[in-house]
Amino acid sequence: MSKIRVMLAEDHHTVREGLKLLVGAQSDMEVVGEAENGREAVSAAQKLLPDVLVMDVSMPELNGLKATQKIKESCPAIKVLTLTRHTDDGYLQELLRAGASGYVLKQSASTELLHAIRAVAAGGKYLDPAITDKVTTGYASRLSRLRGETSNELSERETEVLRLIAWGHSNKEIAARMDLSVKTVEVHKANAMRKLGIASRIDIVRYAILQGWLQDN
Repeated sequence: MSKIRVMLAEDHHTVREGLKLLVGAQSDMEVVGEAENGREAVSAAQKLLPDVLVMDVSMPELNGLKATQKIKESCPAIKVLTLTRHTDDGYLQELLRAGASGYVLKQSASTELLHAIRAVAAGGKYLDPAITDKVTTGYASRLSRLRGETSNELSERETEVLRLIAWGHSNKEIAARMDLSVKTVEVHKANAMRKLGIASRIDIVRYAILQGWLQDN
């Protein structure tokens, strides 16, 4: 069984060394590279092509958000797992839009980071449990009200399309996986979002959290 190739981007040397020891001690992981600022992270990631890049959000020269955008544009197969102390929902939304596969808080237990690395390496999304309540604040009650106003339930295909979107798949990838046309996937997505009264990808992620889809592996 091949190991998960992990790269670490963290500007604090002591923290980076601690992460290196933690990840390197895992039998199913190996650290293949390091970076101490955002520009270095982009350059090293493009050369090393790690499976997972653990990215500090606050870094000099190029912050984690901008670095994530550049890496996902040039190397979309790399899974970016952001590591931060910020619990602000705004950070999460921007990072998810940029293509990040996960969001882990530095103040969480080390086991949380290891769990997250394995989850995103397997193709999933991972949100630190400590911030899921913050992400879904007010959303569950709003969704309940909307459900009370309509009797429309999601079809199996609409549900599967939303699930795959929440996990980070593109419309083209979903179409191939479900043996549908891209146009049909777009119709299912639009119908599902209309039924749920949601209008953005971050709302789909919130819905996925409420359904427990992001914990599937």
